[in-house]
Amino acid sequence: MPVIEIKDVSLKIKEHVLLKHINLSVAEGEICGLVGRNGCGKTMLMKCICGFVRPSSGEIIVFEQKVGTDVDFAPDMSCLIETPGFIPYYSGYRNLSILSQLGSHRRSKEELKEIIKTVGLNPKLKRSVNKYSLGMRQRLGIAQAIMDDSRLLILDEPFNGLDEEGVEEIRHLLLDLKGEGKTIIISSHNKEDIDLLCDTVIRMKNGEMVT
Repeated sequence: MPVIEIKDVSLKIKEHVLLKHINLSVAEGEICGLVGRNGCGKTMLMKCICGFVRPSSGEIIVFEQKVGTDVDFAPDMSCLIETPGFIPYYSGYRNLSILSQLGSHRRSKEELKEIIKTVGLNPKLKRSVNKYSLGMRQRLGIAQAIMDDSRLLILDEPFNGLDEEGVEEIRHLLLDLKGEGKTIIISSHNKEDIDLLCDTVIRMKNGEMVT
């Protein structure tokens, strides 16, 4: 069975049609890319997959469970959608430590330090998150997404704010995660990111999939 099945999903909020008859199947261990201009529906589709927004019609099945019926939120999933939210006056390490205690997959101190190193940050850095650059916050958001070791990752614009070196590092990280059998959905307005990483590319415009 596919990890994700999206069947004729549409979303309308008041008079605004945000998604139109989306049909998509994502296989296990695949990187699926959503590409299109800002406002084309990429983020809203991701929110529907996660279970944060309920579609007006159609159904979304993740790991054979219907989101919104069998489960409220997609199972075995971690996500980075829009701006990562952290406690601003704590360090990156302390933020992840708190989140780890609240999650289903608790990490030891050493494991958290290794995860932080994996995304190119220094786990010993005492600087509070409100003093992080945009790229550092983005790296920390990716660390948060991967620390639960979920089988499905939903990453909305994961390269935002990263310099050229950072983009290359995160590309390699995503390919390593794919090699571990993770299924990943990423969005980007950068065609190069999508073409280099993705097994399947979905182009979106005005809430529709286009060829």
